[in-house]
Amino acid sequence: MIDKSYILFDLDGTITDPRDGITKSVQYSLKAFGIDVADTGELIPFIGPPLRDSYRKYYGFDGGEAERAVAKYREYFAETGIFENTLYDGMDALLKSLCDAGKRLILATSKTAVFAERILKYFGIDSYFTFVSGSEWDGRRSQKGEVIRYALEQMNIVHIEKAVMVGDREYDILGAREAGMDSIGVLYGYGDRWELTGAGATWIAASVGELAGLLHRV
Repeated sequence: MIDKSYILFDLDGTITDPRDGITKSVQYSLKAFGIDVADTGELIPFIGPPLRDSYRKYYGFDGGEAERAVAKYREYFAETGIFENTLYDGMDALLKSLCDAGKRLILATSKTAVFAERILKYFGIDSYFTFVSGSEWDGRRSQKGEVIRYALEQMNIVHIEKAVMVGDREYDILGAREAGMDSIGVLYGYGDRWELTGAGATWIAASVGELAGLLHRV
């Protein structure tokens, strides 16, 4: 296998489990539109894709409504939802071991970069990452392909074969393919094997331990 010097990680569903924070933030935002969702489990599809896209897809919001919904989402998320989040077991040790092995870690998330940086600091794992690539407040650079390209440009990575993207949803895999990169789809997050293999994942990891084994071999 070609040595992978640069490892790009998705955040939600890959490094942390954000279920409660994201679904409760969406629940809060929908109430502003008179939509009461009692079971936050119905809002799990919001985990992963860009928020604006999800409001349009699942609730038929137009552009203006989606913008207002994102603003309401942030009211809850910025103060409470951001911390209703857990680090996957074994993730801290994995990130440390990769850094010790000389790998350069990059966060590539559709989440607003400011929020992503706060989450890394909250869990004490920010020092493992060389660069954080995320979206802007106004929604620019929210598609995963854009996030990945921005990370590659900012890190001056021209040898794409030396980079790999790790994520739990098809958006991560498709974004990697757009950039001509290999990818690892993880099954412990919010995507399933069918979704990830269908999107063209180079490898699949069922657990954090299996992911560690792959990343120390590539």
